[in-house]
Amino acid sequence: MSKELTKEKVVLAYSGGLDTSVCIKWLQNEMNLDVIAMLGNVGQEHDGLEKIAEKAKMLGCVAVEVVDMVDEFASEYLTCAIAANAMYENKYPLLSALSRPLISAHLVDVAHTYGAAYVAHGCTGKGNDQVRFETSIATLDPSLKVIAPVREWDLGMRPDEIAYAKANGVPVAQSIEKPYSIDDNLWGRAIEAGVLEDPWAEPPADIWTMTCDPVDAPNEPTYVEVGFKAGVPCSLDGAKMPLPALIAQLNGIAGENGFGRIDMIENRYVGLKSRECYEVPAGLALIQAHKALEDLCLERDVLHHKLALEQLWADQVYNGRWFSPFKQALDAFMSSTQQQLTGAVKLKFYKGGCVVVGRSSAAALYDAALATYDNDDAFDQKAAKGFIDIQGLSLKTWATKKAALEAPSQSAAFDVVAGTQPVAYGKAVNY
Repeated sequence: MSKELTKEKVVLAYSGGLDTSVCIKWLQNEMNLDVIAMLGNVGQEHDGLEKIAEKAKMLGCVAVEVVDMVDEFASEYLTCAIAANAMYENKYPLLSALSRPLISAHLVDVAHTYGAAYVAHGCTGKGNDQVRFETSIATLDPSLKVIAPVREWDLGMRPDEIAYAKANGVPVAQSIEKPYSIDDNLWGRAIEAGVLEDPWAEPPADIWTMTCDPVDAPNEPTYVEVGFKAGVPCSLDGAKMPLPALIAQLNGIAGENGFGRIDMIENRYVGLKSRECYEVPAGLALIQAHKALEDLCLERDVLHHKLALEQLWADQVYNGRWFSPFKQALDAFMSSTQQQLTGAVKLKFYKGGCVVVGRSSAAALYDAALATYDNDDAFDQKAAKGFIDIQGLSLKTWATKKAALEAPSQSAAFDVVAGTQPVAYGKAVNY
């Protein structure tokens, strides 16, 4: 059997850009591996995945797998994020952290299909995505070995990489250095690098593509009614639609009103701070609407404790632990809170803002007869006295005893040996 036929295989998460294209040749040349490229569609902007697949074949990949993950991304990942109101550091809806475990799961599936011993990605050594890919893969199949060419190769700066690409037949005409690094999916866009690395610099107008400048937004507000079924968005203004279509349509509505921009300093899992900009118009609006429906329908203790668990959920996912047992346990809790969460929320978009102006549900725990201050108030205000006495009893007992201990003693005896008399606060007076 020839050496060529006995080569081991590696499955590469392929995007079609310069880095992952060079990865193909590096894996072939430096690691002597047969490369299988996997392209995942998670709703990102692209010129056509089949076109990208042809590029991978031209570079010598022994196979190319194009996987449409949009529906799975929406139904299995975004629904969980919405249930958890996933906001990392309570600032932005998780974005890349949601797509990476899905891509990782398909990388593992493709590796099993082709009998590959290796999986590779094109992440750098200072970002979060390397953690997400490698932790997910290790959790799904600990026997697979992960290769990170960009982290491992010795190509120096960008010009060295381009020189390597040209020497190995990798097209670079469309790989001129871009001013920003962008990752996007159905949920939105993440933008970093370039001038954004200066935290004092205002983001240039050209980084935003999903949202208009709030100054240029319509002068009249736009109202949208979002329908939910068991916590999942299912309709806009009464029109039922699949979640991917709903997100796409709401992205357009919110973006046209200048809503959905985030500019923040983010604490990466690897230990450094990074200036990040995000466009997540539908994601921000849906989480805001979802929270409003929960306020209406969830019992007080459930709602209060869910807030703390939401931050734990976001941290787990941000840190690449989508498939961890703790995150799965948190999912079980989140899912249980969503069972009766069916209703509608009315949003008002105006000049870069989004506010909830109405909410309705058959499962609402809001009782107008209890909440009203009119004459037909059903709340028994006389019951409040006993409630206050009982709930404050332990504090009253503690305060009484504390006051007694701190008061100066009127009958303290002289200390015969030291010739002193003890007084309040541990002080002594000489006689």
